[in-house]
Amino acid sequence: MLFLNWTNKNLPIHECLRHYAAATPDKTAIIFYGYKISYKELDDWSDRFASFLSEKGVQKGDKVALFLQNCPQYIISHFAIQKLGAIVGPCSPMFKEWELEYELKDLGAKAIVTLSELYPIVQKVKSNTKLELVITTDYIDFLPEAPFPDFPEAVHSKTLISNTIDLFQILKNNQKYLPKIDIDFENDVALIVYTSGSTGLPKGAMLSYQNAHYKTKMMAEVRGMTSDDTSLSVMPLCHIAGMLGMNISIYTGGTIVLLTRFSVEAAFTAIENYKVTAAQTVVPMNIAIMNHPKAKEIDFHSLRMNGCTSFGIQLTEEIAEEWEQLTGAPLFESAYGLSETHTADTVMSPISIKFGTTGKPLPGTEIKIVSLDSRKEVQVGEEGEIIIKSAGVFKGYLNKPEETNKALKDGWLFTGDIGKLDEEGYLSFLGRQKEMIKCSGYSVFPEDVELMINKHPAVAESAVVGVQDPIRGESVKAFVVLKEAYEYNITAEELILWCKHKMAAYKYPRYVELRRSLPKTGTGKLLRRELVKQEKIK
Repeated sequence: MLFLNWTNKNLPIHECLRHYAAATPDKTAIIFYGYKISYKELDDWSDRFASFLSEKGVQKGDKVALFLQNCPQYIISHFAIQKLGAIVGPCSPMFKEWELEYELKDLGAKAIVTLSELYPIVQKVKSNTKLELVITTDYIDFLPEAPFPDFPEAVHSKTLISNTIDLFQILKNNQKYLPKIDIDFENDVALIVYTSGSTGLPKGAMLSYQNAHYKTKMMAEVRGMTSDDTSLSVMPLCHIAGMLGMNISIYTGGTIVLLTRFSVEAAFTAIENYKVTAAQTVVPMNIAIMNHPKAKEIDFHSLRMNGCTSFGIQLTEEIAEEWEQLTGAPLFESAYGLSETHTADTVMSPISIKFGTTGKPLPGTEIKIVSLDSRKEVQVGEEGEIIIKSAGVFKGYLNKPEETNKALKDGWLFTGDIGKLDEEGYLSFLGRQKEMIKCSGYSVFPEDVELMINKHPAVAESAVVGVQDPIRGESVKAFVVLKEAYEYNITAEELILWCKHKMAAYKYPRYVELRRSLPKTGTGKLLRRELVKQEKIK
């Protein structure tokens, strides 16, 4: 079979999977704690599951929810659903009952695939949804007898649940018969990802096959990813960044080393034994690896690059230098992006890193910075709202035409994010417009203050919000987690005084509250809105 020229072909990612299943059938697509799945197996199993869903009445345009941790079943299900022209609806495995119920109802999901251990949550909300079909699965079906690295939780024996269907039985026994599906590459919705948003209930961003293909193709090219790459996948697959990483490996014919969750020991084992070449992390993961007493004993020579996201801790040049000294691989801010654009609107190239920025726009992506008042484009270096136009921009919000019309104007997505472009085209992300603090008429961005606070030697991480001030309008309040060694050696007042000497008068925090932890999403992103809610209750 001739190698497809991806540059000239607009193909859904599952067609790339079909290609490699034919061209390199025995190549390993996924390694899950030592259990290896070939491209042929991944394609075959996703075909079998797609055939089963079709037999049960799932058709093009129907929504199928995935309520799973990182596991091979997620990847199999994702591509099976899209092979039918049905729509993937990822749900965070961290969800409580009301959160899952909200998304299932908003989606109008017809079917759900869930881990057996998460089924009790599904069972409690099912009667309030349109679910007709519940498929359950267990980790043990895709784990070797001796998982390597160690699996992060106790592996329970197989659980068969009444009124559900076992996924593994489908993959073993179901015949392959797929109806012919005509996919409108540009307009058909392939995926609905819910945005957390700064306020209000989550909104379902409708993404097309084109959105996914464009971002996958461009990201792979900028990063120089090939079939020789083995990528460490520890970011949640239910989030858009984790999904993009999955797509890149399938698009290039590479190998995914999949971890259910991060631990330093698991990362050591995966990188050293499976010769990982590329990793995507959040900065606290890199810090934890560098601080581990066995870090210098690990062989990192295979690792050629590590993109990261500054969740909790801001990436600095000093952290990146320490990482490169340990591993030999560059560490850099991976990208800027949104769920509404299938993420990665700007991307950092590993060969042209500029710290303090999120990289340059992807080829084919236009980014402008516009005034918050007039919406006219501002000068280079000036701050304003980030707006985006590209083949990655979503089709709109599910069931929310008014919200869609606010966000999309003349092909441009108005992000609600504040940033600036420099003379070389690098984007600096400054924060969310809704989280901006107005102090005595000055605009203060939480990330800006957090970056400085986190430079204090006693600070592990921080989060900044605005609190009401009768004179200044708002004042800055910082919630700070101290490093363990400093927990009883510094006070909030001392931190305020330090900040006063380091920041402009309108910017430094008037209030500091010391905490053991900060509220975060499942991916480690700070939930400042939760802190705002807590302040309002006070």
